[in-house]
Amino acid sequence: MSQRPDHFRFHNGEKAPLPFAEIEYEARLKGLRRILDETGAAVAVLTSMQSVAYYSGFLYCSFGRPYALVVTETECVTIAAGIDGGQPWRRSHGDALTYTDWQRDNFWRAVAHVAGTGQVVAHEGDHLTLQQRDRMEDFLEPLTLVDIAPAVMRQRMRKSAAEIELIREGARVADVGGYAIKEAIREGVREIDVAMAGRDAMEAEIARSFPDAEYRDTWVWFQSGLNTDGAHNPVTSRVLRRGDILSLNAFPMISGYYTALERTLFLTELDLASLKYWEANVAAHELGISLLQPGARCDEITAQINEFFEAQDLLKYRSFGYGHSFGLLSHYYGREAGLELREDVDTVLEPGMVISMEPMITVPEGEPGAGGYREHDILVITEDGPENITGFPFGPEHNVIL
Repeated sequence: MSQRPDHFRFHNGEKAPLPFAEIEYEARLKGLRRILDETGAAVAVLTSMQSVAYYSGFLYCSFGRPYALVVTETECVTIAAGIDGGQPWRRSHGDALTYTDWQRDNFWRAVAHVAGTGQVVAHEGDHLTLQQRDRMEDFLEPLTLVDIAPAVMRQRMRKSAAEIELIREGARVADVGGYAIKEAIREGVREIDVAMAGRDAMEAEIARSFPDAEYRDTWVWFQSGLNTDGAHNPVTSRVLRRGDILSLNAFPMISGYYTALERTLFLTELDLASLKYWEANVAAHELGISLLQPGARCDEITAQINEFFEAQDLLKYRSFGYGHSFGLLSHYYGREAGLELREDVDTVLEPGMVISMEPMITVPEGEPGAGGYREHDILVITEDGPENITGFPFGPEHNVIL
């Protein structure tokens, strides 16, 4: 039997159009190499979906297999599994190396082929498992390991003009989904039926607007009644009833970039207790948007919204922070935790950041006005203040479905 390779290059077909121009990826890699210089590392072995996609354009599907992007002073190489064929090379800025599964740990043999051994190695400590860290030490024999996860997160937090344009398009597509969802709402239909209408509308619009993209991961959470009490509650087959509180959540995904539209609605009837809570949350939402100014600190913004809710005895109903960053993230990968509106985040807002405002209060079942109330807009921080790129209207005057 002939010797099977540990890894090989599979440059199958022509390079595909990436979400951004080459100059964008080169600028990102320049920033990464600056981080390596500052930390004394000779090579970065990045393993998270968000970092691999951010620096190469390739958004991998792990399915239990490891992936990486190895970046040196001169090279940028995606390390991918053979199951993907030539797609990692076609969809990557730079080179790609395919590892085989003829023997265990061929992934790390491929990484070592590019990274070398006996150097200072940068990695993502918030993603690398203990098991894989041991493998990294075995195969790369590093002088030391340096965790650059916080640094690369900070780089991703400040968006380029090209990223902001893509996020702006995502917000527009979310509005398309929102209107499709609103049109599908009526008494007697199921949550899942409404959700599918919104998802289909967004996927069709993404395909129309981005004919060269890959299409995956766009979804809708549409909740009703008790199911509105959490922001991430899955869709069910519950049938909508007259007087229901509803939560519209549309999430288009364009080349790994997450955007969102979230709105409170009511079906046909709106009682006074519910109106009171809804109006209070809308007021908090409008206050929050006004506070998203360059130079403002995340924890201070949070404190001011907390004070607003506390004055109305509603702070006890708040369930999570008031907003977060946007970019290469999803409900199952990525996070820019350094840019969230929470009490424990002291990041200062800067032009080029993109952040949501999304206050939510949850009134427990059995009380008048029970349910979860949430509004969500996307704001681009500019020199002149926040630019709201969400167009779908919010509040009782717009979102009581008759």
